[in-house]
Amino acid sequence: MANSIYVLNGPNLNRLGTREPEIYGHTTLSEVEAMCRSAAGSIPVVFRQSNREYEIIEWVHEAIDASASGIVINPAAFTFTSIAILDALKMFPNPIIELHISNIHRREEIYHNSLVSRVATAVIAGLGPSGYRMAMGAMVEMVSQQGE
Repeated sequence: MANSIYVLNGPNLNRLGTREPEIYGHTTLSEVEAMCRSAAGSIPVVFRQSNREYEIIEWVHEAIDASASGIVINPAAFTFTSIAILDALKMFPNPIIELHISNIHRREEIYHNSLVSRVATAVIAGLGPSGYRMAMGAMVEMVSQQGE
């Protein structure tokens, strides 16, 4: 059986459902969590959100120490600014999926340069909250192939 999949969410994602619904939709973070757990099937999910960069770094370290099977990460604004999160993710030996609810490439230029993409196995952007379901499905497939 696979170890846990970590789903890590960055700043302001705790405001999903009310924050700029024209961009992010009306789905709440708790609904996203339920979607992720359902898509993971029997694989345990560690689901977290923080507005603090250091907590996300600590959770990546925790995933490393726990031999997590994979990380799905929506670093939000830290995507474009956090070399520290990038450095932590570089140490993670298993698949990483970078996820964005909006299509960051259709937005203002400040959203175009993801630091996290440099270490991500795959990137999903612009599919709305349902992108989490797709990311989890892809991660479950990657994790199952690790055991082959």
